[in-house]
Amino acid sequence: MAVSLKPPIIACPSALISVSNFFELAVAATSLFGFESGAAMATVVGVLIEVPVMLPVVKVVNASKDWYERAESRK
Repeated sequence: MAVSLKPPIIACPSALISVSNFFELAVAATSLFGFESGAAMATVVGVLIEVPVMLPVVKVVNASKDWYERAESRK
């Protein structure tokens, strides 16, 4: 398995942006289908899951910071 190590300054914001796309999806689903639809409910639940997911992502990126720095020093 090939691993592409990006510096933490790139990896962490990229992960947070991809997780936070749930919020935009929830707003769009609520706008399109209304408050009573199952699609809107599902995407709102996704937003409620977003924050607990983002916190471990930040923790993992901070914990693996040494891996990134070692990979950069080898170049």
